Amino acid sequence: MDMKLELIVLPVSDVDRAKAFYEDKAGFGVDIDFRAGEDFRVVQLTPPGSACSVSLMRNPDAAGTVQGLHLVVGDIAAARGELAGRGVGIGELFHFQDGAQVPGPDPEGRDHGTFCTFSDPDGNGWLLQQVKGA
Repeated sequence: MDMKLELIVLPVSDVDRAKAFYEDKAGFGVDIDFRAGEDFRVVQLTPPGSACSVSLMRNPDAAGTVQGLHLVVGDIAAARGELAGRGVGIGELFHFQDGAQVPGPDPEGRDHGTFCTFSDPDGNGWLLQQVKGA
């Protein structure tokens, strides 16, 4: 059996604001922006190179509750610089050593060894991790 993750629903307080963040700042592509009346809207975006998308769901009570979403990039320093240049508030690079978070890239350059984090305007949390060839 083959299973692929297709879609993650992100609760947000303002769909227009979230769409602008993911499209303009994070660089996600807009797949769908469909409205049916005042109360129904589907906005689906996909990170560059990803097979999995996110759908923005207006839910002010749950906005910002999704944490630990992982994105893999081939060059984390370049990705961090690009996101920061687009206006994303993104943390510094870090790695883990002896179970503790340590500033800076993984000294051995291992896959899944260097990270940085950012959040959308509602506080939904993302983690970038470096995987060569991603």
